[in-house]
Amino acid sequence: MASTYLTRTPGSASNRQTWTWSAWIKRSDLTTGYQTLFSSDVDSNNMTRILFWGTQQLTVSSKIGGSFPIDYRLTRTFRDTSAWYHIVVAMDTTQATDTNRLKIYINGVLETAYEGSSASLPSLDEDTWINSTNPQIIGKSQTYDGLYGGSMAMVQFVDGQQLTPAYFGSTDTASGIWTPQASSTISSYGTNGFKLKMDTATPGADTSGNTNTFTVGAGTPTLTQGSPSNVYATLNPLAVFFNSPQNTFSNANLTMNTSTVSGSINPTPATIGITTGKWYWETKFVSGPSPHYALTGIMAEAPSGSGGQNFLGGFGNSYGYGSWNGTVYNSAGSTGNTGGGATYTTGDILSMALDADNNRLYYYKNGAIQNSGTGIVIPAAADTLFGAWFPAVGDWDTPSHVWSCNFGEGFFGTTAAGTQADDNGQGLFAYDVPAGYYALNTKNLEAYG
Repeated sequence: MASTYLTRTPGSASNRQTWTWSAWIKRSDLTTGYQTLFSSDVDSNNMTRILFWGTQQLTVSSKIGGSFPIDYRLTRTFRDTSAWYHIVVAMDTTQATDTNRLKIYINGVLETAYEGSSASLPSLDEDTWINSTNPQIIGKSQTYDGLYGGSMAMVQFVDGQQLTPAYFGSTDTASGIWTPQASSTISSYGTNGFKLKMDTATPGADTSGNTNTFTVGAGTPTLTQGSPSNVYATLNPLAVFFNSPQNTFSNANLTMNTSTVSGSINPTPATIGITTGKWYWETKFVSGPSPHYALTGIMAEAPSGSGGQNFLGGFGNSYGYGSWNGTVYNSAGSTGNTGGGATYTTGDILSMALDADNNRLYYYKNGAIQNSGTGIVIPAAADTLFGAWFPAVGDWDTPSHVWSCNFGEGFFGTTAAGTQADDNGQGLFAYDVPAGYYALNTKNLEAYG
């Protein structure tokens, strides 16, 4: 959601002691502290929040009159930006046993490890601000801001019941992965309950039968093709090579701004590697200083370190299509060039089609195939250091280039890419996907990888 949030103010208060909140979330921003998933605030001294602490720990906190009768922070951290997490917070302060009053489940499993210094469980019959007549906000705190950076799907709230994860998800028998339930087994959501599938252009639409619809509080939510049951590749902000942490990421890790430190060369790979099959993706060169020295391509090993030929295509098992001369650099820097491509500049879309079965790489500019349609011969994935090829973007020598990638999610930044899908009906792209090539997501990997 990043720069936006959803809000609703109930017409009347309901059960402030017993409720369940469930959501599937996919993180992208790991730099901003205090990111709120769900909250209700009166003022700075009275509020209830479900949030990620600055240390990336999930926390349930309730503040009344300036004190914290509820402050429960999990020990584990949530730093995997490639995965969807299912979070269930189940509250019932009427329970006689304090450990039963607040339960947090991650991917169907009850969490029991928490920080000793932040283990304040609800008192008996403790009221929260959830279900009050104050604004109920998804993705933000009214008082402390704390905008959530990432994606959300299937956000549900059950008023008056403390439920287990089995009401919201189940383990897929084939993959063993926790997945959303195909159909709801919840008989009643209660007065202020809601079910937001967040799979349409109106993410706040309530499908529980209560019509407790949320409105967009700011910005414009971006509807993507990814979901908890079909995860698309993104750029990987955790792939750190010598000085590459200086890269910054936005738009759910699909936009990257390269290092602002002069001379730093910082390629960043995607989260999904390719070993077999045929795959297609698009990268958009958004901006950069003149002259442009931008690169897009693939990599199958890490740069060797600062200094030397560490740009994409300048180190072993990497290929980079250069903006300034249309050359695809490979493995040996300037001595290993392959030609026949057009130069490109800001606003151009560069596409890659990787045939890992026949060890060929094809590249396109604005939908037109380059190098006379002759694919570049690449090593087999199994023969590389990583044992897989990863899509990648970066720069050479001149920093501060901005790239937006589309692995099929359907957007360059926040701008719709287009309506072209692959042969499996997966993904949305700006240009026609070559026959037999597929968007880089988990469903396609299972079928064609």
